[in-house]
Amino acid sequence: MFCYQCEQRAAGACTKIGVCGKKPDVAALQDLLTYLLRGLAVVAREGRRVGVTDREADRFMAVGLFSTLTNVNFDPDRFHDLAARAIELREGLKVRVKAAGGAATYAERAANYTPAAGADLAAEGERCGLGVDHSADADIRSLQHTVLFGLRGVAAYADHARILGQESDEVYAFMHEGMAAIYDDLDLGAWVALALRTGEVNLKVMELLDAANTGTYGHPVPTEVPLGPRRGKAILVSGHDLKDLRDLLEQTEGKGISVYTHGEMLPCHGYPELKKFAHFHGHYGTAWQNQQKEFAAFPGAILMTTNCIQKPASSYMDNIFTTGLVGWPGATHVKNGDFGPVIDKALAMDGFAADEDRGSVLTGFAHNAVLGVADKVIDAVKSGAIRHFFLVAGCDGAKPGRNYYTEFVEKVPADCVVLTLACGKFRFFDKKLGDIGGIPRLLDVGQCNDAYSAIRIAVALAEAFGCGVNDLPLSMVLSWYEQKAVAILLTLLHLGIKDIRLGPTLPEFITPNVLGVLVENYGIRPITTPDEDLAAILG
Repeated sequence: MFCYQCEQRAAGACTKIGVCGKKPDVAALQDLLTYLLRGLAVVAREGRRVGVTDREADRFMAVGLFSTLTNVNFDPDRFHDLAARAIELREGLKVRVKAAGGAATYAERAANYTPAAGADLAAEGERCGLGVDHSADADIRSLQHTVLFGLRGVAAYADHARILGQESDEVYAFMHEGMAAIYDDLDLGAWVALALRTGEVNLKVMELLDAANTGTYGHPVPTEVPLGPRRGKAILVSGHDLKDLRDLLEQTEGKGISVYTHGEMLPCHGYPELKKFAHFHGHYGTAWQNQQKEFAAFPGAILMTTNCIQKPASSYMDNIFTTGLVGWPGATHVKNGDFGPVIDKALAMDGFAADEDRGSVLTGFAHNAVLGVADKVIDAVKSGAIRHFFLVAGCDGAKPGRNYYTEFVEKVPADCVVLTLACGKFRFFDKKLGDIGGIPRLLDVGQCNDAYSAIRIAVALAEAFGCGVNDLPLSMVLSWYEQKAVAILLTLLHLGIKDIRLGPTLPEFITPNVLGVLVENYGIRPITTPDEDLAAILG
């Protein structure tokens, strides 16, 4: 086993078992699937050259890559099915490509490889890891892996958007191009360009996802969300998927069940087409890494959508359900939109014994809401009432050092505004920072999936002030954990955004030479201490 794609990896890499709970056989099966996806990409790229596309192969590329992202699928049986489907799609596409005048044979082993009948697929996967078919040059290999991990993030956003009817051939074509490029003789400069292109395509797919979410559920509006439960039966929804939540809300209406959000689902309370359900009550718990403690205390059923699942404790294994691409051995998996088993479990459980007031938090400050009061924000900046904006955003995690973000926000001066998104906000989401002339000093922009909103806000403010984004009184202090954060970082670099502070540690897969390029061209730097970083930013 060799895995270093997330921030929480063991020293150097996870080699015995994943810190996330991923076992060696699952890691090997994910490597095998990635290898097969590279072979499919080679054929799909050749197909586009001769005018042949296959939408099923396109969509499967997103599904397959998303399945290998951190904390999504830990079920080995599901990867056997995915591997078989990758081969089936590849071989079917070969026939069509050849008939259209494309290649009849392929030099790349991954484009031809099929495990022998009855083969141990985990053992096969051990021969297909990150070192296979990647460059022997450490810096080029670093960028190859950066592109791969970025593509896993792109795949996650693309799959979310596709579920709500938003797709792009440009995005699918690049996913094939990026995966197939591993076999091309590219120099360091070309790989840097491909990494930045990954960021550019990620911007496109985040725009698609924003259009999908807001077009389906309306633009989020500022909303106060209770943190305490109310008496009665309960279902907790974690992950990221809005459609799963909407389907569940429809299926639980009138059944005496309150539905709560957990983790990155908090911003869902701001969407008009979701918040209109009277039994959509409040938010429970914090970020993904605390779920073992928080889920054990939840007296209802739990539904995991998309990524962020942790190993369920035995105390709630019978109460947790997975759907979509999420999987954990032993946890009951239900089809998207068919939540009868979840509802039955909730009705059979005790639920909350009494109403409880634990305060509330605000969410719903996506781009439409913030830009709706842009004139007020601009006047506050011009008058000096707002001195600086900080985007303190990104993934949370259990590794020591993340208390930096709590302390940083607590020490941000009273004449500054903090924008936040993704689960990193749970380090400080319930802090009462007050307001500046009616503008809350803590603005929750949304999920990590809503990073496009933060970009829209920054670009609009730059246009209003007649300057570039790098000239705004805006600083980005980011935390990362998994591959969606890698894709977002590549998007920010594609946009030319500089002086980003990143932590709690820098990616293991970035070599010193590649880091040197990022420092020289973009001023990217690791976080230090809140006091030092605030002093450097504010002068």
